[in-house]
Amino acid sequence: MSIKASGHLEKMCTSLAENGQVDYQLPLDDQRIGLNALIGKVVSIEHLGDIHCIHCGRRSKKSFSQGYCYPCFTKLPQCDTCIMSPEKCHFHHGTCRDPEWGEKFCFTDHFVYLANSSGVKVGITRGTQLPTRWIDQGATQGLPIFRVQTRYQAGLIEDCLRGHVADKTHWQKMLKGNADDIDLAAIRDELMSKSEEGLELLEEEYGLQALQRLYSETITTIDFPVSQWPEKVKSFNLDKQPLVEGVLMGIKGQYLILDTGVINIRKFTAYNIQFSAAA
Repeated sequence: MSIKASGHLEKMCTSLAENGQVDYQLPLDDQRIGLNALIGKVVSIEHLGDIHCIHCGRRSKKSFSQGYCYPCFTKLPQCDTCIMSPEKCHFHHGTCRDPEWGEKFCFTDHFVYLANSSGVKVGITRGTQLPTRWIDQGATQGLPIFRVQTRYQAGLIEDCLRGHVADKTHWQKMLKGNADDIDLAAIRDELMSKSEEGLELLEEEYGLQALQRLYSETITTIDFPVSQWPEKVKSFNLDKQPLVEGVLMGIKGQYLILDTGVINIRKFTAYNIQFSAAA
């Protein structure tokens, strides 16, 4: 049976089965389309021409910060520069765009982690977002190495560690195949040693209870549903090419891998599209 549905894109919903396989669903407004079963099928995504802000619903000619209109982008705390660079948090200066939002989302347990996507990297996320964060990054392995009380503290630790390890994913490399397995626990111990001076200063300032080193966590292994990897990674842009179609070869991170190219679903959050899949 063929599938045809329309609505506004959101980042793909994911769940991790006991065997490590990721299950993907494509949200279109209040609909959820199962994608794993469509691998090997012809699918199409057509941008119908409008974008509506995911916060206020305003029609927008362009999407900012993955789904917001420009006024919301300039005013909302979730669009502030400290979201991408948490070590630049300015809550303590009294200049947070929305202190109530900051208290809810930033003053809560966060993890600093190591992940293996295009290679080993360091990152941070809220305590409720594991393993979702690793899946969204296309990581095949993930390991929490710190648990802290605030996003700001997580950002300070990440800033301390990234002098010795990458903090970005090379998405083209990630989409060409899975990276070789890495002993993340050994890398954790090496990073702790190399960064000991900076870490001790942070622990002295915030206390050992606030910044907890994690040595007993196990590595999470993630298996993405991909039948064939692309030899070359060509990325589609709905702003320039409103119709994208091809055989769905796999899904990794927030990318659909087609035989004609790849598309980052999260990048086009709030775009009104029509999705079709052949029987």
